[in-house]
Amino acid sequence: MRTSLNVSAAVLDEFDETWQAEGLDSRSRAIREAMQEYVEGHSQLEEVSGEVVAVLAFDYQHHEVIHDLHSAQHQFQDVIETMSHTHQGDWCLETVFCHGDSERVRELVYRLRDFDGVGRVKTMLLRDTSPDGAA
Repeated sequence: MRTSLNVSAAVLDEFDETWQAEGLDSRSRAIREAMQEYVEGHSQLEEVSGEVVAVLAFDYQHHEVIHDLHSAQHQFQDVIETMSHTHQGDWCLETVFCHGDSERVRELVYRLRDFDGVGRVKTMLLRDTSPDGAA
């Protein structure tokens, strides 16, 4: 199936350099693989249950979302244990350490991804502390 998408020239150039350096056959192949990785990451987040320990890392433009981020921090303080913040040029980088109910952590991830000023949210599930140990 053919589809189209809008990306900046800079992102497309960087993407092309990356897939070519990896020796892939085409941009289409690289996009299919990137989409599959996205789906797999989403599935892992959706399938985990019970109590989890996770790290969320995201970058954002401070002036665009800082008030919304502070609101989210308070709304999800039941699963946010601590946060670390650093500046990277015009962008901020935040690392959030979470422990608690997987549904609440999932809600936090989706809330962060919903902000326009957030570039990307990476999620790392460190361990599942549920009795059955299913991750």
